[in-house]
Amino acid sequence: MKVPKFLRAQHVAVYIPNDGELNPIPIAQQLWKMGKQCYLPVLHPTQERQLWFVEYTPESILTPNRFGILEPDRRQSHKIAAQLLDIVLLPLVGFDRKGGRLGMGGGFYDTTFAFHKGKKTKPHLIGLAHASQEVEHLEMADWDIPLYRVITDKEVILISND
Repeated sequence: MKVPKFLRAQHVAVYIPNDGELNPIPIAQQLWKMGKQCYLPVLHPTQERQLWFVEYTPESILTPNRFGILEPDRRQSHKIAAQLLDIVLLPLVGFDRKGGRLGMGGGFYDTTFAFHKGKKTKPHLIGLAHASQEVEHLEMADWDIPLYRVITDKEVILISND
């Protein structure tokens, strides 16, 4: 892993793959070897469609949330504010080369990263998807947060709106 953003990053959010999503765990394993800290998104207990980011280590015990997605116990792990993450790897259902992304439709990432809208600061939002999930164009709503990059099973896509 020689991508400069990953080399400089200290706090990287990954996710536990679900429903055929591209698996970021090999990336997390490399990051751990490099001494980086990884985090997983956890459903916020009181704020609708908000995520917390909880430290994820090889020893983390994961349990299913209300959607059946594995997450660490938010009470027993170190949390970090979304603004303090350097990189966030997001699962994608679809994407285009202008940073448009289609997730599972819950709006959790868009709500959590609303502070990021229109800024080119960290965290860098990097989508992970299979190359076959690319579409020519995704209509972006006002609340949609564009991606910084997309990593597929075939290439790294530099978003044209950088």
